[in-house]
Amino acid sequence: MTACIHDLLLTQAQRTPTHPAVRCAGVEWSYQQLADAVHAAAAVYLTLGLQRGERVAVYLDKRLETVSALFGAAAAGGVFVPINPLLKAEQVAHILTDCTVRILVTTADRLALLQPVLAQCVALQTLVLVGNPAVEMAPVPPTLALRSWDEPAPSAITPHRVIDGDVAAILYTSGSTGRPKGVVLSHRNLVAGAVSVASYLENQATDRILAVLPLSFDYGLSQLTTAFHVGACVVLMNYLLPRDVIRAVVKERITGLAAVPPLWIQLAELAWPASVGEHLRYITNSGGAMPGATLAQLRAQLPHTQPFLMYGLTEAFRSTYLPPDEIDRRPGSMGKAIPNAEIMVVRPDGTPCADEEPGELVHRGIHVALGYWNDAEKTAERFKPAPARPLELMLPELAVWSGDTVKRDADGFLYFVGRRDEMIKTSGYRVSPTEIEEVIYASGLVAEVAALGVAHPLLGQAVVVVTFAADNSDALSALVVAACQTQLPTFMHPTRIIARTEPLPRNPNGKIDRTRLAQELSDLF
Repeated sequence: MTACIHDLLLTQAQRTPTHPAVRCAGVEWSYQQLADAVHAAAAVYLTLGLQRGERVAVYLDKRLETVSALFGAAAAGGVFVPINPLLKAEQVAHILTDCTVRILVTTADRLALLQPVLAQCVALQTLVLVGNPAVEMAPVPPTLALRSWDEPAPSAITPHRVIDGDVAAILYTSGSTGRPKGVVLSHRNLVAGAVSVASYLENQATDRILAVLPLSFDYGLSQLTTAFHVGACVVLMNYLLPRDVIRAVVKERITGLAAVPPLWIQLAELAWPASVGEHLRYITNSGGAMPGATLAQLRAQLPHTQPFLMYGLTEAFRSTYLPPDEIDRRPGSMGKAIPNAEIMVVRPDGTPCADEEPGELVHRGIHVALGYWNDAEKTAERFKPAPARPLELMLPELAVWSGDTVKRDADGFLYFVGRRDEMIKTSGYRVSPTEIEEVIYASGLVAEVAALGVAHPLLGQAVVVVTFAADNSDALSALVVAACQTQLPTFMHPTRIIARTEPLPRNPNGKIDRTRLAQELSDLF
C-alpha cells in the first residue's frame, strides 16, 4: 500500500520502469528515470544536512527538475514548499522566513531577483542552483553557500524515516488579513487526494495529463499526484498564450486537461480541432465557478470530452465534484462530496441546515489538512471539531470550516451562495485585499485605500482599488499602479483604480464600509 507521497512514483518505477512519467519541452523521463532523479535529489539534501521535517523551498517554473526537487525532499524525509514563480521577492522572502527554509532550489536568474531580500531570510543556509547561470551571478550574503543541482552526491545516504501522518508539504495560500499563510499537508492528505480524484476521473496508465497550472497551487500539484498514482504521464507546460495550450493538447495527444475559469473562458473562444475528440477524454474546472456560457461553448466544441466541475479548498485538497451526466439536470451545482469525504451544510451553531437553507460548508475526512504553519490562531478559527454526529468518537475530529456559504437540494447536490470573508477570487487565485492595501499604504501616496473583488466576466472577480487622497489625480493613480506592479505578482495588480477626493465610507464600527463600496461598484464591469 502506498503510504507516502514519493512512494506513488517509486512504486510505478518498480511496476513499469520504462513507462513515460513526465515530459517537458520535448524531453521525457520514464518512471525509472524519474525515480533515479528523485533519489539523487534526496541525496543532495541529505548531504547538505537536511533534518527530518525540515523545509526545502523550490522556486522554479515547471520543468523536470522541479518535479524531482519536490518529491526528492519528501523522499529524504523533509518537507517541500513549492513557491509560485509569479511571486515577487518580498513575498518569496515572507515564505522562506515564515517556515524557516534552510535550503532553496532555484535558478541563477531567479536568484538575481531575490538578491535584495536574501539578508532577511536568516534561516536560509544553502542555495541550490538548477541549470547554467542565465545571468551574471549577483553577490549573495557570505552566510549562504552555493551548490550546483548537478553536483554529484553520495548515493548511500539513508533517508529519514517518515510515516503517512508526517508533514509532506506546505502550500502557501493568501489569507484574508495579510500575507500568505502556509497550509500544512501530510503524506496521507496528498495520497488520499490522489486516490480520490483518480477514482472519479477514472484515470489510468494510458492517460497523458497536461499540467498548465502552477505546482504551488494544490490543483496544479494534484495533476502530478493523480498521474503518478495510476502510472500516467504528465506533460509540463509554461504557456504564454491560450492558443499554445490547444496546440500542446493536439501535439501531445493529451487525455486530461485541468484549468481555472479565466483560462477556460479564453480557450472557449478559440477553435479546437475536431481531432481533439479522438484523445481528450476529460476536462476539469476548479478555482471558481465556470460561467454557463463558457461551459456551453466548450461542450459544443468538445462533444466527446467529459467536463468535471469541481470545488476545492487548499485546506482540504478537494471537496466536491459534479459528474458530467448531472450537468444538464443540475445547472450551477458544485456536485456532491468526492470519494472518502463528507460535506456538511451547517448553521452557526453546528446544527445541520434543511434542504435549500444556506449554511456554511464543512469538510470532514482524510483530506483535511493539519492546519496553518506557524499560526495557531488562524488554525483554531478554520480547523474546528466536526459538527456532532450520531456516533461520537472518544477523541474530537477536526474538520475544515470553509467560510463559504452553500445550500443543498433535496437530492443532496450542493450550490455555491457566497463567501463569508473578504477574499478576492481572481483568475483562480485567492487574493488578500489586506496584502494589496499594505503595499499601497507603504508607498505613502494615499491616505486611505480599500481593495475589493468586483464581478468580472473573464476573471471571476477583478481587483478594484478605491483610494482617497486630498489631491487625487490620474497621475497619482498611475503611481499607485506602479507600486503594485513593482511589489505584487500580476494576478494581484488592480484592474481599476477608483480615485476619490473624500474619505471612504465608514460602517457603525468606524471601519471602511466594504459592503457599501462593493454595492456601489457591482456594475463596474
